[in-house]
Amino acid sequence: MTALDVAAIEVTGLVKEYPIRSGLLRRRTGTVQAVSGVDLRIARGTTLGLVGETGCGKSTLAACLVRLVEPTAGHVQLGDEDFTSLSPGRLRAARRRIQMVFQDPYASLDPRMTIRSILTEALDIHGLHRGHEQERVRELLDLVGLDPQHAGRFPHEFSGGQRQRIGIARALAVDPDVIVLDEPVSALDVSIQAGVINLLEDLQDRLGLTYLLIAHDLSVVRHASDEVAVMYLGRIVEQGPSARLYEQPHHPYTQALLSAVPLPDPRAERARTRIVLTGDVPSPADPPSGCRFRTRCWKATQTCADQVPALVADEHGHQVACHHPELIDVL
Repeated sequence: MTALDVAAIEVTGLVKEYPIRSGLLRRRTGTVQAVSGVDLRIARGTTLGLVGETGCGKSTLAACLVRLVEPTAGHVQLGDEDFTSLSPGRLRAARRRIQMVFQDPYASLDPRMTIRSILTEALDIHGLHRGHEQERVRELLDLVGLDPQHAGRFPHEFSGGQRQRIGIARALAVDPDVIVLDEPVSALDVSIQAGVINLLEDLQDRLGLTYLLIAHDLSVVRHASDEVAVMYLGRIVEQGPSARLYEQPHHPYTQALLSAVPLPDPRAERARTRIVLTGDVPSPADPPSGCRFRTRCWKATQTCADQVPALVADEHGHQVACHHPELIDVL
């Protein structure tokens, strides 16, 4: 068995629902279905890119994986442990194995703490590198390309790209196996994004890390991911090897997303047909029956309204949840 055959993290039937309450007695009047039965498997040492429109449930899924919020149902298998069923005592120790890098590098860092304090806080919580904390801080800052002599500075004294590197260093401080990257470059200038993505790839090669990369920018996901999963209204609608999914998208939603990615060749950009979705994204409090994408899909039939499409894989491991999958050249 190779490293790629071993799952660093495996998600089964994950559900997260939020109650809607109203009235003086705050009675439950409905449910927001943020995540609805998601299955994911990320092989050790690889990157799974997760894409979708705002509000599709990507960040909620990420928060459930690290148990910042408790899932309503389902399981997260972290190596050989069921991460979702751990008691508070065991959970604290297991949190070392999965860390998160947040979208806003400034909001996620305490402005009253120096970088040294931010990094040693994680070490103190888990009792790591006792007596050698300062050496570990210098090692972490050097690892992410920052000057260790700046450890006494505060977050506001760094640029946005540098602050995100500090956030990455904080995640690395406890030697995790898996890092969840929630839009790690969307708040950064385009000129800075490539440097951060290249750093993440270098760290993955050096440390054997496993990533879940959440992003809106499909170009970033294509460059950095081994596999890509496309999420719509709480469900995975397509997943497969990155190159194959980008070159042969089967689901209409994936095709629409990819058709919006600008091409570097002006002639090719002018020649292709843009797929424009009509209508608004339905409310997760009242999702459509059957296929949730059907209200915006140009191929929807009565079958789409009556039956929920299963996520079915072909011989290449390319999975699609659609009653009418069809190849369209969108690149």
